[in-house]
Amino acid sequence: MFNKFWVWYQRHYLLNLSVATGLFLLQIFHLYWMLTDVVLLKLTGQSYFGLSDIWGIISTFIDYSEIPAIISTSILYIHLLRERWTAKNFLYLLFLNVQWIHILWITDEVVIERFATHIELFHWPLIAAWVAILIDYLELPVIWDTSKRLATEIRTQLHK
Repeated sequence: MFNKFWVWYQRHYLLNLSVATGLFLLQIFHLYWMLTDVVLLKLTGQSYFGLSDIWGIISTFIDYSEIPAIISTSILYIHLLRERWTAKNFLYLLFLNVQWIHILWITDEVVIERFATHIELFHWPLIAAWVAILIDYLELPVIWDTSKRLATEIRTQLHK
């Protein structure tokens, strides 16, 4: 059964890579919101988000696309590791799946609440919030790698 899945996956590799990359590219907006409206607000006392509050709400919905992004991109890296084991692909798979800690343990709402209620920069609840934020930003190398892979795959398909 798994073999059939992997054969199908390879046959539709460009589509699967496109879906995984597209879902993760949505996270860039969420990470931008997190930096400008949460982190910088905590560090400087001012939000630099600059967009209306509706975009903060939209960012929350975009954040929920993180679950299918993690799943589809994890499958991508498992596929790549099945083809050839590399430390980089294993590390990216790890970066992806540590996101579950952030999703299940400390949500963005908890981070915002911790930032709003604790004045000290490094009080225990704030340290947990900072860890959750750092975990969120582990997505960036994966976003870059999948985007680069997608561009390479499209170029390869165009030159066939």
